[in-house]
Amino acid sequence: MGVESAQAVAEGVDDAAARRREQRGWYWYDWANSVYSTTVLTVFLGPYLTSVAKAAADSDGFVHPLGIPVRAGSFYAYAVSASLLLSVLAMPLAGALADRTGRKKPLLGCCAYTGAAATTGMFFLDGERYLLGGALLVLANVSFVVSMMLYNSFLPQIARPDERDAVSSRGWAFGYAAGALVLVANLVLYGAHDSFGLSTGTAVRICLASAGLWWGAFSVIPLRRLRDRRAAAEAPAAAGAATLGQGWRQLRETLRTMRRHPLTLSFLLAYLVYNDGVQTVITQASVYGSEELGLDQTTLIVAVLLVQVLAAAGALLMGRLAGRYGAQRTILGSLVAWVLTIAAGYFLPARAPGWFFGLAVGIGLVLGGSQALSRSLFSHLVPRGKEAEYFSAYEMSDRGVSWLGPLVFGVAYQLTGSYRDAIVSLVAFFVIGFVLLARVPVGRAIAAAGNPVPDRI
Repeated sequence: MGVESAQAVAEGVDDAAARRREQRGWYWYDWANSVYSTTVLTVFLGPYLTSVAKAAADSDGFVHPLGIPVRAGSFYAYAVSASLLLSVLAMPLAGALADRTGRKKPLLGCCAYTGAAATTGMFFLDGERYLLGGALLVLANVSFVVSMMLYNSFLPQIARPDERDAVSSRGWAFGYAAGALVLVANLVLYGAHDSFGLSTGTAVRICLASAGLWWGAFSVIPLRRLRDRRAAAEAPAAAGAATLGQGWRQLRETLRTMRRHPLTLSFLLAYLVYNDGVQTVITQASVYGSEELGLDQTTLIVAVLLVQVLAAAGALLMGRLAGRYGAQRTILGSLVAWVLTIAAGYFLPARAPGWFFGLAVGIGLVLGGSQALSRSLFSHLVPRGKEAEYFSAYEMSDRGVSWLGPLVFGVAYQLTGSYRDAIVSLVAFFVIGFVLLARVPVGRAIAAAGNPVPDRI
């Protein structure tokens, strides 16, 4: 008990005022980067980059990046998949270096501003520059994914076990509120672009670049309020001078350590599967709406705005449900809702905005809560002092290994030419994820990680 108390004091978890200040600063990074997720990934970039690729396509509808024939309609999905594969290489190294050096905050800042710069550079994506768009997407998305891994790894350090569901849910709600606010501005600009003397393409490019400027501007607040902790106790002498080779050696040690926590790995496997479906819906929904359902950009913006508002409310509501029924049961319930929602999406009639808005309602109510509670539940399964390393594995499950869904989506369209055939395959991710998560004994997993087991989990 004496060792645990000393560690708690060292990390400031018993200082209520300091802990609350860090938590409030931590929320601001959700506010900063969520605009990239909504404005860029969910609304504008998919349809716009697809149109740029189609403008560069040959008479058969194919582009040829690196000499490889790719159907123009699949290029965006493949670019997303490639960015997530590269994230798999970057995240474990960043996580190992963060825990070894104890300097997560500078790494977070580097990723945030690299991603913000790449996103701002999307203003120059026009004409037939689909390769520029793909390159900027890859750079921005890798930076986004790695920064989210580092950001998430602060959660077990700034919140006590009994606070984490609420803190995580507030962070997601804060982020969705920012996404909704900026989407309102996007809707005004895009809907009235003629009044501003702008072409449709220019209006889209301004919306894309504004997400990068927003990301960079508001990242200042968490970078001022969050604080670094000491490096892991097992390597204090080398903490200040970790090299790339030391980082990879630490990664190998992390993987060996994680094998000693098989129940934590079981949760990660379940999360990998069902979250692959979630991430694919987020990145491909606008393409499905524009290309398969024939909906215009204004309809898509309104639908995603509806998702943002309901996701913020849903995250808070599901946080309360978790307090009553436990996080695991609440997540399982959300997966059932995901299955019903995505299955309904397959049957949506074309050019029917009302039905698409109904789909947006279903997605919004379960999106924020399922993500927030998964993050807080995993924070209980992380051994003390291994936060960044374990959250690098979590983020690999969150986004870095979520390349399979976009890849399957892209291949299905490449083979069939139908986005309906692509989207129906996503139901399997939620069904399999439900089965795997239901089999994880969460209480035993928390105890095996050396953490106190909450009364209701």
